[in-house]
Amino acid sequence: MSGQRACIVGIGESDYARWGGITDRSEFRLACDAILAAARDAGLDPDEIDGFASFSDDANEPSLLMNAFGTRQLRFASMVWGGGGGGSCGALAHAAAAVESGQANYVVAFRALCQGQSFRYGQFHPWTPHATFTAPFGMFAPAQMFAPLVRRHMHLYGTTAEQLGAVALAARANANRNPRAVMREKPLTMDRYLDSRMIADPLRLYDCCLESDGAAAAIVTTVARARDLAAAPIEILAAQQGSGQGWGTGLLGGHNMPHETYASANARGLAADLFSRAGVTADDIDVAQLYDAFTAMVVFALEDFGFCDIGEGGPFVADGQIGAGGTLPCNTSGGNLSEAYIHGFNLVIEAVRQLRGESTAQVAEARLALVCGGESVTPTSALILAA
Repeated sequence: MSGQRACIVGIGESDYARWGGITDRSEFRLACDAILAAARDAGLDPDEIDGFASFSDDANEPSLLMNAFGTRQLRFASMVWGGGGGGSCGALAHAAAAVESGQANYVVAFRALCQGQSFRYGQFHPWTPHATFTAPFGMFAPAQMFAPLVRRHMHLYGTTAEQLGAVALAARANANRNPRAVMREKPLTMDRYLDSRMIADPLRLYDCCLESDGAAAAIVTTVARARDLAAAPIEILAAQQGSGQGWGTGLLGGHNMPHETYASANARGLAADLFSRAGVTADDIDVAQLYDAFTAMVVFALEDFGFCDIGEGGPFVADGQIGAGGTLPCNTSGGNLSEAYIHGFNLVIEAVRQLRGESTAQVAEARLALVCGGESVTPTSALILAA
């Protein structure tokens, strides 16, 4: 492992709660709580953090964070463009690039959300000019924006509601093992899934992620610096952002994506680049954390990243391949569907836990983990981590 290779040396979270559940702390305080927890985990003095990276218009600015932590010198600050969780792994890519190029020593990538104190992502907000082309036709919220992609997948490949339900049940089973999960005490059955109300046909209630308050953070440095810290380094083999041609803002915008890839994660080219840079294949991955704002996003990601053929994601999940004991355990903390919705950054935290052997749904001998940012948007992102 090269001494200049980027690695994750500390992870931290605030507590997680349903939308509006945290009222005694500000969103900024939640961000600070998560970053401080990551610094403690790494055995790093917070004033040594000299870089900040986030995504999706995180409101917690480096100029304020550096004062809160007493940063000795701010050397790096970045924000990944794009809505939703498409930039969750992109923020890690920025952090890795910063430390490998020598721009900074310790960069924290993070995301904080406190929707109860600001606004709900499940309601209409004109976050892109492209929304003006779709809002007049009833696409006010992400579920309505994503539903046509799911319906296309069903039409082309015969994907069923029960197959989507298998994704929801696998995530909930993992959350039921996880004391940090918002849905830890609420089991889910297929009958309950199928009986739940329709949100945006064909998406039912349990096809949709949680709306949450909380924050998560990961500290990135080089392998050489990690030798002086407390936690064993988790190597970033590759972190990548990208988009297919003609995708524009994808599900969040004009819906004029190429028809050949309309019902997809917009990640086939990204996946090829990512695996090539990491020097591994899909067959090498032990555990995956696939962004699951909606159940079908997991199906799309499984196909685009080559874990099954295009159109075979539904049967793959229905066969139990993403659950405990499956060939590719996924979203082992409960994911966005059942742990918390922190724009997918909690998936990064869980990937690190898996590779440390600390997950509540631990995969035996997990050595390689894939994490995907929000699918079907631009840019989307992903990363591969190694123990």
